[in-house]
Amino acid sequence: MQTNRTRRSALAACVQAALWCALAATTSLSHAQSAWPNKQVRIVVPFAPAGTTDILARAIAPELSKAFGQTFYVDNKPGAGGNLGADIVAKSPADGYTLLMGHSNSNAIAPFVLSNVPYNPAVDFTPITYLGYVPNVLVVKSSLPVNSVAQLISLAKANPGQMTYGSSGIGSTQHLAGALFGKIAGIQLNHVPYKGSGPATTDLLAGEMHLMFHILPLSVPFVRSNKLRAIAATTAERSPLLPDVPTMLQSGLKDFEVTTWYGILGPAGLPRDVVTRLNTALGAAVKSPANAKRLSDNGLDPSHGTPEALAQTVASELARWAVVVKAAGIVVQ
Repeated sequence: MQTNRTRRSALAACVQAALWCALAATTSLSHAQSAWPNKQVRIVVPFAPAGTTDILARAIAPELSKAFGQTFYVDNKPGAGGNLGADIVAKSPADGYTLLMGHSNSNAIAPFVLSNVPYNPAVDFTPITYLGYVPNVLVVKSSLPVNSVAQLISLAKANPGQMTYGSSGIGSTQHLAGALFGKIAGIQLNHVPYKGSGPATTDLLAGEMHLMFHILPLSVPFVRSNKLRAIAATTAERSPLLPDVPTMLQSGLKDFEVTTWYGILGPAGLPRDVVTRLNTALGAAVKSPANAKRLSDNGLDPSHGTPEALAQTVASELARWAVVVKAAGIVVQ
């Protein structure tokens, strides 16, 4: 009997110790979350430096560093149309120390143009906030003898299979814009993917390809210096940055509207308090006096919304691009 009582006492002591350990662990986790961030935070940009995604990330990083008293730094991980960097974040711990500069390429288009996307954009990320969008514009190398969409189509039809266009990667909005253009216009264009808009722009300026659906604000300096020629904007209305350039719709291509959007996301399961604090700080970061002008000069109208609003954007964009990819006849690679 004494032995049984001793065993029960020992078991009770073990259970009590386990409960104290669980409580301590819970308290420790809660404290770790409330103390976030207590070390530097990485913002993964899934494209090469110098593009709009990179510019946006480098604009908000210093503001977040000030807001939280910890270093927020940009880590460029280009490749696979943004999917390489996005996958890194999807597989990172949900502790708030690895964030993604999300993009329509990696978070809305990838599943429809690539067969081996290692993450699910709909469930593998925690939306934090939408940051806005930028328009694209169809530009051609300066030596190409065309000044309109109609002339470009005629030239392409006269030289079937000879015209090339670049993009920031397979599955990018630039890629899909070119594929959709070819489908609607009835012309064959050869796609050349790069690891970001920067490298693609370099080759376009060098005349190594014929055209590109470029990020409009980044094209403006080259258009104004006559290094590139703008043919048409891909937005519903003309851009104030290039008011003399018609839209694709005005140029006769029905239902042609393609833009690139941005947002900040974390891995799935990010603690709600971290999401809330980041959301608030990001709203202040994109609307700070310095960034308001800087981002506007790059064609992005700074925006800020709830995590739920970004989740809705991702869902609607996934539905939209599924239709566009099918309409453009793009084959999954």
